Parts: sequence; C-alpha cells; structure tokens
Amino acid sequence: MFNKNKEEERFEVKSAKSNGAQMMDIITDKTTGVQYILGVYPGMGSGMTVLVDKDGKPLLNPEYL
Repeated sequence: MFNKNKEEERFEVKSAKSNGAQMMDIITDKTTGVQYILGVYPGMGSGMTVLVDKDGKPLLNPEYL
C-alpha cells in the first residue's frame, strides 16, 4: 500500500557561504547536473536562480554528467 523504498534524493545542497544572517547554497540537480544558487536573507526574503557560464548557458556540475 505504501512505498517503503526511499527514493534517492534528486538534489544535492552545498553551503557556499554564511555571513551572519545571510546564507548562500549551491543546489545541484543530480539528474541534469544543472546548478542553482539560493540566497536566504532572514527578515527580507530569498531568491533562487540558475547559475550560467559566460555564454549564458546553464552551469553544469561535471560530477553528474
């Protein structure tokens, strides 16, 4: 009835920076290798965007290619 097999997590999160209350994480999609940056500013908000190379193409983590 219930799926007891734990699926592998699709995203890997690495802390890139923590400066006081500000936090930055790099999130990698293990399926595609695409990397994102997440900025968290407590009391103000947060934002997430894809990281791109100099040509504007998504930055890929070579570990997942």
